[in-house]
Amino acid sequence: MPYVHDIDPIVLSVGPLAIHWYGIMYLCGLAAAWWIGRNRVRAGRFGISEQQFSDLIFEGMLGVIIGGRIGYMFVYGRAELAADPLSLFRVWEGGMSFHGGLVGVMVALAFWSWRHQRHAFDTIDFIAPLVPAGLGFGRIGNWIGGELWGRHTDMPWGVIFPKSIGQIGLSIEEIKAQAAQGLLNHQMRHPSQLYQAFLEGVVLFGVLLWFTRRERPRYAASGMFALIYGLGRFAVEFVREPDAQMGYVAFDWMTTGQLLSLPLIALGLVLLFLAYRRRGA
Repeated sequence: MPYVHDIDPIVLSVGPLAIHWYGIMYLCGLAAAWWIGRNRVRAGRFGISEQQFSDLIFEGMLGVIIGGRIGYMFVYGRAELAADPLSLFRVWEGGMSFHGGLVGVMVALAFWSWRHQRHAFDTIDFIAPLVPAGLGFGRIGNWIGGELWGRHTDMPWGVIFPKSIGQIGLSIEEIKAQAAQGLLNHQMRHPSQLYQAFLEGVVLFGVLLWFTRRERPRYAASGMFALIYGLGRFAVEFVREPDAQMGYVAFDWMTTGQLLSLPLIALGLVLLFLAYRRRGA
């Protein structure tokens, strides 16, 4: 019997106020980044005070949220934004773009570096190993919210996401009853959110933790982050359902996520080349 996704995205609600799992996952990602980074600061890895690091994390998180939300709404949610401009600010409902968040955090880190007279890429290199935990928690938030599901599959671990079949007008109880009879096996989908949580939150973190266990030349950690994330995202898009409003953007198979990942892969290669050519020189 396939698993039917039935997780309440709201942890607690009091009157009109509600605490969403999505928001809690962001807090978990922030806490993990702060804990890992603080330990590295205490070990003398970046030569700043703990107060400066706290400011850096706070400003970086603002960059992630603002850039991620703006990127998502202007790339994937233009119709929703046009119909309701205030939807731009409803971050707790989900809808964040990694690529937009990446631009946002790089701007925030560059501004922090300018104020503290540090090279921007020294700061970005320091922050790179702290990011995967947040990415992993964010994808778990996508899973809990039952959004960004994968393509149809007949694999035994396929999941039925009620939101993906909402158009047939079945209640969650009816969906579960039909799933138990095997009538909805054709609606099973890849749990691509969990694939991404593993690739972005576990694999990427492990690679960067290993790679930065000792000092690396400038640009190296940033390049490794961009390369590994870009390759992982490009690969997982083959089993992730394309956004309905975007579809395929090229060759009847390339998705928007893959298209946006190509410059990231190229950037990773360029940064690694610069890092080790510079060290050789």
